[in-house]
Amino acid sequence: MKKIAIVILNWNGAKLLQQFLPSVLSYSQEATIYVADNASTDESISVLKTQFPSVKIIKNSFNFGFAQGYNECLKFVEEEIYCLVNSDIEVTENWLAPILELFDKNEKIAIIQPKILDFKDKAYFEYAGAGGGFIDRFGYPFCRGRIFDSIEKDNGQYDDVKKIFWASGACFFIRKKVFKKLEGFDADFFAHQEEIDLCWRSHNLDYETYYCGFSKVYHLGGGTLSNINPRKTFLNFRNSLFMLVKNLPTVHLIWILLIRMIFDGIAGIQFLLQGKFSHFTAIIKAHFYFYALLLNMLRKRKNNQQSNYYFTMSIIYHYFIKKEKNFVDKFNNSLS
Repeated sequence: MKKIAIVILNWNGAKLLQQFLPSVLSYSQEATIYVADNASTDESISVLKTQFPSVKIIKNSFNFGFAQGYNECLKFVEEEIYCLVNSDIEVTENWLAPILELFDKNEKIAIIQPKILDFKDKAYFEYAGAGGGFIDRFGYPFCRGRIFDSIEKDNGQYDDVKKIFWASGACFFIRKKVFKKLEGFDADFFAHQEEIDLCWRSHNLDYETYYCGFSKVYHLGGGTLSNINPRKTFLNFRNSLFMLVKNLPTVHLIWILLIRMIFDGIAGIQFLLQGKFSHFTAIIKAHFYFYALLLNMLRKRKNNQQSNYYFTMSIIYHYFIKKEKNFVDKFNNSLS
């Protein structure tokens, strides 16, 4: 058995599989390659069987979304390292070797992500992950190479190996034993920010998450939900609140949640002023869903929340008030 399993979750992505799967097959000799299909209604299965017969197919009985979709299919994967890859990822030559070397060097490392660049403009980092993720004290995520909508050009500034807080679900490596210990992704998230929640729970158990800039992939992005889709707005706002309830230290939980709700209200007003009414209502809907499931999220809290989860107090302050929009200019020297 090979050490690593590349598992691509697919839903109605036949065209994406035809476009991106060849690079995975060409440059991943060290891995067993699986496609986990979330009950697609297009030609995905027939495309796999006729054009990519070496790929192992796992069929989910329903479209479970990202979180539960992976939880279900990974029950059938035996390799000791999972590599969860979006169907719109193009990989590059020798992309797996640096990742495997990093896992072998340090048993405390549970999760790794490669450098993620934009498939549409390969000179730039890609929104979902870029050079590795962090959060501020209020749970707002940002990346080396991407703060909010400001994306840096790749000038080699992140050609390194660094400890980070969260790894992108677009290309996410995790030890099987840690994934099982954490009981996988939280299925209540469906999609979006479930990988940050998983990394946070891993951090609370003293595991480490790393970025490896010597492994490189290109991400198309928006293959399932684009940034202009109100459904994505709903999931991001709701799931961010879920994540805070589950992982914040008790002493900080209430006041941080209250501030986040104020920030969410400001974001909603901004959408309203921009005429984006569907996004405004998506935030309201996200809060109602959050209240409905609040007790359920509180029951998921453990007794191991750590206070050293955040990288900076407020990325909103740095970005919108101080106009510090590039991670490399302001923050990169802060990393050990």
